[in-house]
Amino acid sequence: MTTPGQTVGPFFHYALPFEGDSELVPPGRADAIRLHGRVLDGAGVPIPDALIEIWQAAPDGSVVQQPGSLHRDGWSFTGWGRSATDGAGHYSFTTLVPGATESGRAAFFAVTVFARGLLDRLFTRAYLPDDPALADDPLLRSVDPERRGTLVATADATGFVFDIVLQGDDETVFLTFAGQ
Repeated sequence: MTTPGQTVGPFFHYALPFEGDSELVPPGRADAIRLHGRVLDGAGVPIPDALIEIWQAAPDGSVVQQPGSLHRDGWSFTGWGRSATDGAGHYSFTTLVPGATESGRAAFFAVTVFARGLLDRLFTRAYLPDDPALADDPLLRSVDPERRGTLVATADATGFVFDIVLQGDDETVFLTFAGQ
């Protein structure tokens, strides 16, 4: 039986973060990059108590399928991380550039957003800006061309910036899944 969701925040800032949660790899690793950005409301005001989770493939496109993603051993890539936003709505992950999970598909970070006032978590994707497969990605092609940019991160000196806007004219495209 389907039941209605309950608001998902802001209590999770006290119970869900854990040591190393945003470090899918150690920050000093040679191939480590940063995925970071801000969570904003429709007026552009930062959300200081949101929680962002990412799932991603390894650079070779493989998906980690073993237990222990909550345990950070300092060298293993887990494919999953969690980052709370700070007072300025900023989040940050130390990770690797994801690979495509299927030939001809664009690589992406799967992103989940938990924030106060939301009845359920939100799902989106952060695609890499220079991926040649973007033009042919089935999900991106299904999105209005004027809104596709909300799903594509921007490159910076340390990796990628992906801002998440919860509502309004620049709202990030959010996804729904059967059974959600």
